[in-house]
Amino acid sequence: MPEPRPPAPNDIRLRKLLDETLVAPHWPDGFAMRCAEPPDLHALHALLSEVFDDGADGPFADWCMRLLDDPEFDPALCFLVIDAKGRLAAAALCWTSAFVKDLAVHPEARGKGIGEALMWQAFAAFRDRGAAHVDLKTNTVENAAAVRLYERLGMFEVDWYS
Repeated sequence: MPEPRPPAPNDIRLRKLLDETLVAPHWPDGFAMRCAEPPDLHALHALLSEVFDDGADGPFADWCMRLLDDPEFDPALCFLVIDAKGRLAAAALCWTSAFVKDLAVHPEARGKGIGEALMWQAFAAFRDRGAAHVDLKTNTVENAAAVRLYERLGMFEVDWYS
């Protein structure tokens, strides 16, 4: 497996202990969660490209091949939130190592609690798989609102390589 990219300036690693503080996810009215299936990958790539807008994922075909070939990818750990019109409103793409790789909420779906519900979903899934904690990487400058969400959920900063 390739070495992960070194952290960028202002990147931090956050951790949530999977203990008695976990609560069940609450999905806002008009939104439902399900796990990804192969036909969903185009919509997932489009959402990630729109939300992160950094071009890092590249074209769909390249991104999809990397995703499907990654030994840490499990579609049961790719949680999609679908709105009442059947559109992908948000997603949490998680690695089997109890790591939230991407959390993306479409701008039109923000402020409804969807990101929080997705995180509680991920925490529960990893607890059910026997994990002691869940980690993620974020940037304190570019993702200040996300950092506030993660801290509200009880996540705390840990050493980058722990």
